[in-house]
Amino acid sequence: MSMQDKTYPVQHTDAEWRRRLTPEQYAVLRGHGTERPGSCALLHETRDGAFVCAGCGQKLFSSAKKFDSGTGWPSFDSPEPDSIELSRDESYGMVRTEVHCSSCGGHLGHVFPDGPPPTGLRYCINGVATVFVPD
Repeated sequence: MSMQDKTYPVQHTDAEWRRRLTPEQYAVLRGHGTERPGSCALLHETRDGAFVCAGCGQKLFSSAKKFDSGTGWPSFDSPEPDSIELSRDESYGMVRTEVHCSSCGGHLGHVFPDGPPPTGLRYCINGVATVFVPD
């Protein structure tokens, strides 16, 4: 089953998503877009807390799992349990692994096998797809 065919716990019509999200959030979460590298203030967020989905509020990543990858996007070595789903992304002539919210299906970014120990993974996440909630 593809991501587009799946029924998610949080659902809205396209018009409702457009009302609920900023144009930038909509472009990324619902349109599979990518923010410009270095453009989001959450790239520099260092407080303790959680990064939650801007679409539905589900907790996605703990600040304890965030690291500076030097890529221009917030990066994490692992997500919260059961918070994300992965799918194959063949856009732009590349094969990548897309990361999306398991609650609303919103596009978050991609995961790459070049992260730090212990996971060796880099969840490269569009900051605009998340909201930071301090502890």
